[in-house]
Amino acid sequence: MNAKRSEGHCEHAEQISAYALGALPATDVAAIEAHLASCIECARELDALTSVVDAFISLPNDVLRPPVSLRTRLAHEIAWEEGSQSMVPASRQWREPPWEEVAPGISCKLLATDTEHHRVSMLVRLAPGAHYPPHRHAGVEELHLLDGELWIDERKLYPGDYNRGHPGTGDRRVWSETGCTCVLVTSTKDALV
Repeated sequence: MNAKRSEGHCEHAEQISAYALGALPATDVAAIEAHLASCIECARELDALTSVVDAFISLPNDVLRPPVSLRTRLAHEIAWEEGSQSMVPASRQWREPPWEEVAPGISCKLLATDTEHHRVSMLVRLAPGAHYPPHRHAGVEELHLLDGELWIDERKLYPGDYNRGHPGTGDRRVWSETGCTCVLVTSTKDALV
């Protein structure tokens, strides 16, 4: 499968989109998977599309996903117009990422990773009395507190509060008396001190 490029884009971009949506005909899946192993551009595109598709899949069925009867009818009409066999995409189930205990009293749920920019977003849960180790920020750290109370050095955060740590700064003491849950977007290069 030789990929031709036109104006800097791989000719398989449309198939990558269909693959990410689970709408690629089964007869084309093996060829696209082989292509993905050799095309960095398409592999990056699939990573980006997969996170978007997964975000939409987590929404309730009545919000974004048409009923199976409509999907089937659309698949038949598209196939009829193209003179091909009807392929109804398989339903994809969203899988909730698991909570992982990363230290005593601290659990994380990974939401997204941007390896190119060394960024990660996650939910972080601290048990009552848990302390996060002192650390230095390699990049911007953004924290949005969802529930509970959280101390960052001398500042006490409440649900809805936002904290921004700049590159090169650090937090000496991060802890929660009550327990808390927050959204954390930070660098994968942060260093414990």
